[in-house]
Amino acid sequence: MNKQKSQTIYFPHTPRVLASASVAGPKECAGIVGKYVDLALDDDMFGESTYEKAECKMLRYAVEKALKNGSVREEDLDLFVSGDLLNQIISASFTARDLPVPFFGVYGACSTMAESLCLAATMIDAGHCDTAIAATGSHFSSAERQYRYPLELGTTRPPQSQWTVTGAGATLLCSEKYADRLSGKTGVRGGEPRIAVTSA
Repeated sequence: MNKQKSQTIYFPHTPRVLASASVAGPKECAGIVGKYVDLALDDDMFGESTYEKAECKMLRYAVEKALKNGSVREEDLDLFVSGDLLNQIISASFTARDLPVPFFGVYGACSTMAESLCLAATMIDAGHCDTAIAATGSHFSSAERQYRYPLELGTTRPPQSQWTVTGAGATLLCSEKYADRLSGKTGVRGGEPRIAVTSA
């Protein structure tokens, strides 16, 4: 790992983004983002009995879809890095329970996806794994129960109030050698590393 100045890290072995996937609720898909998600939900319950179960199901779907999009089998995955907004990062933990790989739980709230990507890329760059998924998910209704006003309370919301996304996203990262093996390429590409992490 190379540092430039005090806050930027360059990855000399260039972790790659192999694939990604996302799922989003009806409100999110009503805007311009809707055409870019892999699965647009008509019902934010996603066929489940609770908001928390729906959130967990969305996260699991995003992970499975990212693996499928990257043509990587679950047994070829080396690491799962994830978190969410609930106590004990329950959605990420339940998703990890079903995966046959080590799990790094990230308690970052709004920074969870960025932190997950940084951690996964660092592990790949250091040579500890060849494939890793960075993922996160949230649900408006479970976040309201956790942080603000439960929907059951019937609190009136002003139009300018924050709205936590109902959705999940996953990014499949891989090492340079793994990407070359998938594409049939050999040798090392020259030039500057393509991933840099900079803190504010």
